[in-house]
Amino acid sequence: MNIVRKPEWLQKRINPAAHAEMEGLLGELRLHTVCQEARCPNITECFRERQATFLILGADCTRLCSFCNVTKKTPLPPDPGEPGRVAEAVVRLALSHVVITSPTRDDLPDGGARHYAETVAAIRNASPATTVELLIPDFQGSVGSLQAVVDASPDIIGHNVETVPRLYLIRAGADYGRSLAVLRTLKELEPAARTKSGLMLGLGETQEEVLQVMADLREAGCSYLSLGQYLAPSRSHHPVHEFVRPERFDRLREKGLSLGFGHVESGPYVRSSYHAAQYGEEK
Repeated sequence: MNIVRKPEWLQKRINPAAHAEMEGLLGELRLHTVCQEARCPNITECFRERQATFLILGADCTRLCSFCNVTKKTPLPPDPGEPGRVAEAVVRLALSHVVITSPTRDDLPDGGARHYAETVAAIRNASPATTVELLIPDFQGSVGSLQAVVDASPDIIGHNVETVPRLYLIRAGADYGRSLAVLRTLKELEPAARTKSGLMLGLGETQEEVLQVMADLREAGCSYLSLGQYLAPSRSHHPVHEFVRPERFDRLREKGLSLGFGHVESGPYVRSSYHAAQYGEEK
């Protein structure tokens, strides 16, 4: 069943008037955020608090995931000045924790891994006290690309499995086993690395499938987990099959903690970078 009408617990309001300061800064520095590109429902809350998840390597993706609002077209080459501009934004916003992500760039030999590393280095140089979290694509499983990311020494490295294996048709070009292998390899390359993954719920998955994915993530050494409600960006995207009640998110949080995740952020409005600094409090 495809559901359109949102329940009462999913009525967060977006106030564009509250975005002016952040959008002015982003425009001045020519930076993208996943907040804007993915039409995140938390954008007003985060922009008002001077928080943003920076989208490096452009705003165009080389894959055709049916749940995502990021533009699908041929991307431009990496901008060598972008890492420095991200670092400047971190300083000007006085961020104690920053999340960096990107579209998938299968057109690049390393998938953009070096650009991630350069961005981490620029932030470290400009704001040494800021903790840095990366949310990376799968780099087509390239160990060399994952090594480049690990060598940059971010504080947290995230890679989202997004959904259960049965529904991976929504992730064109992705593979569940490869995503688990990415998380496993990160821990093999750096056993002390804190890794993170996330799932969207309401796509048509069963409770048993979600619990199995959570167990798979722990087996892969994943440290942190986010669970949130899928909201279709438009009628042309994959439809919502269920609005998951808040109390089920609460139960899944408790289950995740019992499995050994160091932190589980679980709720209807949770996204990968929502309340991201709270994950970083665990060492």
